[in-house]
Amino acid sequence: MDDLDREILDVLRRDARTPYTEIADQLGISEGTVRNRVTDLEESGVIERFTVTTRTGNLRAMVEIDVAVDVDTDELAAVLADWDTVEFVWQVGGEEDIVVVVDAADTRQLNDLISRARDREEIVATKSRLILDERVG
Repeated sequence: MDDLDREILDVLRRDARTPYTEIADQLGISEGTVRNRVTDLEESGVIERFTVTTRTGNLRAMVEIDVAVDVDTDELAAVLADWDTVEFVWQVGGEEDIVVVVDAADTRQLNDLISRARDREEIVATKSRLILDERVG
């Protein structure tokens, strides 16, 4: 991955629907170059997926999860990613092991998710943070 790939990714991070012709104009390259570079980034796994960010009016939160030492965090992350209202699951370094980003209809739905997580024996503790605002960098 080179600087041009990074510039293309920067545009796509802000708006994944930006037409390749517009990216080409912004960067002073051909549309074919953009198309080929994006295809290469997808095939190499740098671009995993294109996604949509929404403003649903729902309550958004991060639930930080601490797990027992002998827990397979890959397996647990896969389970959590399948839960309703879960947008993202990140395996992280630091005090907590997993962070779940939730898009819940209300506090009851968020609390239900937290309770469900705490009921799992491999989860030692949770910490929740409401997301008040979000900006794309």
